[in-house]
Amino acid sequence: MQVSLSLSNQMQVIQHPVERLRAALVSNRQDLIDCYQKYSREERRLLEEGLHPDSPLFSPITLHSDSDWISSHPEAPQDFQSFYSNPYRSAPIKGRKTIYIQTIGSFGSAEALTEQYVGWLRDYCEAFYYGLVVKLLDPVTVSATGCAFRVNNSTHNLQIHAGDLLNFLKKRKPRDAFCIVGITMIDLYPKDSWNFVFGQASLTEGMGVFSFARYDDNFYSRCYKGRLQKGKSPKQGDYSVFTGYYTPPITSTLLLRSCKTLTHEIGHIFGIKHCQWLQCVMQGSNHLEESDRRPLDLCPICLRKLQSVLGFKMADRYKALLQWIESGSLSKEQHTSTQTVTNSAKPTQAFEDSRQWLQKCLCILEDEIF
Repeated sequence: MQVSLSLSNQMQVIQHPVERLRAALVSNRQDLIDCYQKYSREERRLLEEGLHPDSPLFSPITLHSDSDWISSHPEAPQDFQSFYSNPYRSAPIKGRKTIYIQTIGSFGSAEALTEQYVGWLRDYCEAFYYGLVVKLLDPVTVSATGCAFRVNNSTHNLQIHAGDLLNFLKKRKPRDAFCIVGITMIDLYPKDSWNFVFGQASLTEGMGVFSFARYDDNFYSRCYKGRLQKGKSPKQGDYSVFTGYYTPPITSTLLLRSCKTLTHEIGHIFGIKHCQWLQCVMQGSNHLEESDRRPLDLCPICLRKLQSVLGFKMADRYKALLQWIESGSLSKEQHTSTQTVTNSAKPTQAFEDSRQWLQKCLCILEDEIF
């Protein structure tokens, strides 16, 4: 893979040659080139924004340390042609066009606020995967899943077993589901030898489970309220330990991080691999700081992958995402990104950069100047 790595203040910038990006976006296969030409002039203009090194919309990936995903997980990048030609990728079919979200465990002490938060996630997911229906399954307690659990030896917080949760979701998956995803505010672990995992998925089964516990800004501090007293070891099967267990406060930043994770992981179920082309929500991340650097939406190459499956008009999708941000939101004066949500307004202060970005994209798609 030919790339240009430039070093700036100990930060590496991955700059792909323009022709390499063009081939990744358009393809070298004539049938896929013909399909590309069917996009409107405005849609092609937006997609080709990513080919310009100085684009205000799509930026090259930056590596800040050896612990970043690309540095520690070398793998071949997936261009559009590789995605399209993959015989094992998943796509919604007639009768299976619904994404189901299953909440596991408590999402906060206030039931009404929990319902709002999960509803915001559902609506965002429906806008992101424009053309699909997203439904919420009735919440379940940790005990209802029958999963194993433990206390983490390092961080002293409760953790639930991700594999057991996937087995539970498999039994709960409705017949009309494209996929089912479980979300929880409790930390996860995949096996005894692992410290933790943000999430785990089975792409062939169309399901995954993801935790937002470590998106709490205080998770790694000694004052984290989810830490149990040292030496406290609840018995396996005694799920009473989860009653009243601490969950992170719902803030604008937590909502932003949750939206990123949910859409990223569902993207994998579609067969979209970790992006190595441009800054993109499908970039891999090893840690929270790297995850926070990812944008909220897709680069042009990954956007074409998704559009080829769902068939949406790009402007319609961007309008739906913009409407989600702007509808029912607090004004800038009413909250900050780290303020705990206590009322019914959607906390979208952390989405401001994305709101402006969507407006610029729509200017191109509507043939205006930004």
